[in-house]
Amino acid sequence: MLEKIKATASYIEDRIKARPETGIILGTGLGGLVKEIEIIDSIPYNEIPDFPVSTVDGHAGRLIYGKLGNIEVLAMQGRFHYYEGYSMKEVTFPVRVMKYAGVKQLFVSNASGGLNPEWHVGDIVIITDHINFFPEHPLHGKNENELGPRFPDMSKVYDERLRNKAKLIALEHNIHVKEGIYIGVQGPTFETPAEYKMFRIFGADIVGMSTVPEVITARHSGMKVFGISIITDSGVPGEIVEISHEEVQEVAMKAEPKMTLILKKLIESI
Repeated sequence: MLEKIKATASYIEDRIKARPETGIILGTGLGGLVKEIEIIDSIPYNEIPDFPVSTVDGHAGRLIYGKLGNIEVLAMQGRFHYYEGYSMKEVTFPVRVMKYAGVKQLFVSNASGGLNPEWHVGDIVIITDHINFFPEHPLHGKNENELGPRFPDMSKVYDERLRNKAKLIALEHNIHVKEGIYIGVQGPTFETPAEYKMFRIFGADIVGMSTVPEVITARHSGMKVFGISIITDSGVPGEIVEISHEEVQEVAMKAEPKMTLILKKLIESI
């Protein structure tokens, strides 16, 4: 795996002739930030050695190198999920590659189900912490010390300085944001009312099928992490309705301009 990571990172570096320090992972219906990037090169996932290929609608499936303001970025337009049949090593492979390609801070976005009864569909949430409820851990198995420590600390997963900057940017642009805990589950089914209730009892504010494995891997690698989410459906008792992936995409795209503005300004401020 280590040899594959290094070979893939080398391929990307040779192609883009750069080592950007900022990485971005864009989730379901959240690819609009790409419009703000001055694209220098765009590489379809199927052209990148050993890269998985996204199979989910709303995930374009390309790696973009470009600039946001004066900041060079490496952006994944579309991610990989455990429910697609990939192992955790495959799901998190691109994060490892980003690290070896020069990335030092990772910005992740997602669509989520709302659990906090005081929040609503369309709300933007800055992630402060997470609960890992996946059946397989991304660091399961033999540890490669070159990638990170055997027992990485997880007391401060989401960078406080980046979170504070994001809150200030939101305030300056009159964007109301929430802060809360994300619980990551395997999917692909949306949650039952009983599961929503259980996750709320656990202490989670939002629930989704991604992000946690990528973030664990990023922290294992020593990256700083910022996470942001858009609530696209409600798991609050009395508000639960039948939902489809298409509806999730639609809600995400409506709220996306606000999230895009926060991410753009935050990355430009680095």
